[in-house]
Amino acid sequence: MDDMAVARALHVLAVVWWIGGVAMVTTVILPHARRLRRGTAEFEQMERRFALQARVATLLAGISGFYMIVRFDLWDRFTQVEYWWMHAMVAVWLLFTLVLFVAEPLFLDRWFRRRAAADPQGVLDLVQRFHWFMLTFGVITILGAVAGSHGLVLFN
Repeated sequence: MDDMAVARALHVLAVVWWIGGVAMVTTVILPHARRLRRGTAEFEQMERRFALQARVATLLAGISGFYMIVRFDLWDRFTQVEYWWMHAMVAVWLLFTLVLFVAEPLFLDRWFRRRAAADPQGVLDLVQRFHWFMLTFGVITILGAVAGSHGLVLFN
């Protein structure tokens, strides 16, 4: 069995599941929640359903990505500007991982509920801006990684 083909396939699947979910939340669920009277409760309920999937997908992306770096000994790419997308992949992964595994359980969930009780529309607006930032960062990284891994060099 070709372990690298399996690692790549799992990596792509994890990223598609994870960033696709972020796109769904950002472009469909949050706009819908913002139009509802009790939108914060609905958003929180739907987001909770996706949180486990997002955690599994980010873990799988991180494990498979690290495996490929070690297996191909790609550490030197982190010293070369033309592989900026490798840095971006790690940054996107790290940011999402910190939010999903550290910030949400430790304080973001409580912060959201407090803010939602005081200003439901304001908190949904803020959450949507954050999701747009994360989605944009993720999409740029995906475009750069696919183009860069197929030979396109933007910076040299």
